[in-house]
Amino acid sequence: MSDKRNIAILGSTGSIGTQALEVIDEHSDKFEVEVLTAQNNCDLLIEQALKYKPNVVVIGNDSHYQKVFDALDAKDIKVYAGINALASVVEMDSIDIVLTALVGYSGLKPTINAINAGKSIALANKETLVVAGELITKLAAEKGVNIYPVDSEHSAIFQCIVGEFHNPIEKIILTASGGPFRGKDRQALANVTKAQALKHPNWDMGAKITIDSASLMNKGLEVIEAKWLFGLKAEQVDVIVHPQSIIHSMVQFEDGSIKAQMGLPDMKLPIQYAMGYPQRLKSNFPRFNFIDYPQLTFEQPDTDTFRNLELAFEALKKGGNMPCILNAANEVVVAEFLKDRVGFLEMSVLVERCMEKIDFIDGPSYEDYVNTDKETRIKALELIQ
Repeated sequence: MSDKRNIAILGSTGSIGTQALEVIDEHSDKFEVEVLTAQNNCDLLIEQALKYKPNVVVIGNDSHYQKVFDALDAKDIKVYAGINALASVVEMDSIDIVLTALVGYSGLKPTINAINAGKSIALANKETLVVAGELITKLAAEKGVNIYPVDSEHSAIFQCIVGEFHNPIEKIILTASGGPFRGKDRQALANVTKAQALKHPNWDMGAKITIDSASLMNKGLEVIEAKWLFGLKAEQVDVIVHPQSIIHSMVQFEDGSIKAQMGLPDMKLPIQYAMGYPQRLKSNFPRFNFIDYPQLTFEQPDTDTFRNLELAFEALKKGGNMPCILNAANEVVVAEFLKDRVGFLEMSVLVERCMEKIDFIDGPSYEDYVNTDKETRIKALELIQ
């Protein structure tokens, strides 16, 4: 019987997926690649499949199916295509851990199916908990499934509370780099280009999350995700801007003591921690040196200029399908910003208008989330026209 954990990587060609494969390279005695999936990047998916020889690959975009099939069929690798294949492949008996590194709302259905199948979840897709946190956490509890956070901030919180599960949390403090526009006012941001917004000072990430970081929406989504991951109230979540990105987040306990998790900005560490938990696997990642960072600084986020963070807190407090509306509207406006059809400051205006116009549902079902997501996307595009 092998001690290796069989991993399904949903979104293997993206930033998190490729780094997860680097972690597997370092620990090939611990992990086996069972499933790889991608939406459009069929060339890299083929290259990965030829190297790691998974049991199954899924290409989300059906139009690439034949190319992937022709490249892998002779290698005895099963090839499927489409959103339904992506959602069902996670149920395979041979999978131990599902790493969900899909972008946005698309991660919801596969995560639900994986939980129903009793798979451990390494969650890099924060939108799953933003959209349907109540449904997901309830289902995970019913099925006895563990959700291990991969976001650096939530991994930091998780690392700080290991061994503290009997001690109530007073609050958590999520750190934010402030992005490329920290300290800028609204006037300075009026004519920001996508090229400027895509230059994150500390992290190398995909386009969507990089724009979200620049607008502070990413931090807002993390606030909502944290509520569900750690069973908190909105008032127990704080955000502080920490430009050096060395302290990844902190937990304050009821005695006033604060624990922080620190290290250089490198997503491979939280990926490895989630996949290897409860072990801390040895790594050759660069080590943090205090002498290189003689000053660690902190400041309040500017929610007047960066409205998205405030909108996320509002959505969290309102509950129901409001975070789903926030997320769907944001996915649309970010995509349109990347096409130069929406201004940087206009994004939060459009998100807020969707939050005002879409019908609120207090206790949404899965179908309600699906319908809310669809309606919000239509409304957001209408508002942009």
